[in-house]
Amino acid sequence: MVHTTLTHNSYCTAWGLPKYTLTRICCVAYTKRMESVFEIIAEPNRRAILSLLVSSQQSVGEIERELGMTQPTVSKHLRVLREGGFVESTVDAQRRLYRLKPESLQELDAWLAPFRRFWSAHVDALERHLDRMEQLAPTKSQATPTKRKTRRRR
Repeated sequence: MVHTTLTHNSYCTAWGLPKYTLTRICCVAYTKRMESVFEIIAEPNRRAILSLLVSSQQSVGEIERELGMTQPTVSKHLRVLREGGFVESTVDAQRRLYRLKPESLQELDAWLAPFRRFWSAHVDALERHLDRMEQLAPTKSQATPTKRKTRRRR
């Protein structure tokens, strides 16, 4: 049985919260933050909005037209993205322009880094394997000719 007891005077300096035995590597608040980050970007419409904002800042109306969503839907998703720290807005006359906030994406990228190294090692191994297979495979000129289909006469 695993116990989750508080460690004596052990606090997460980043958030001022107690650390638990099971979460000694990272703060509880940080773990919860990462969970909420993934909940935010799990929604396909939000990912589409983030992809659109990569190229330039956009107004709600521009996002609405580009993605074919209704204004209330775009506004709802932008609010979630803004509260999650993914986008920020500025006022330009009568329009509110939204742009990416790179800090949250950098935090997500940093969290994914160990997994990327794991995946990269596998992709590199696959590439080496395919290179070996290509070297072992006979070229078309060396390959045995294929049989031609003959027509049956009736």
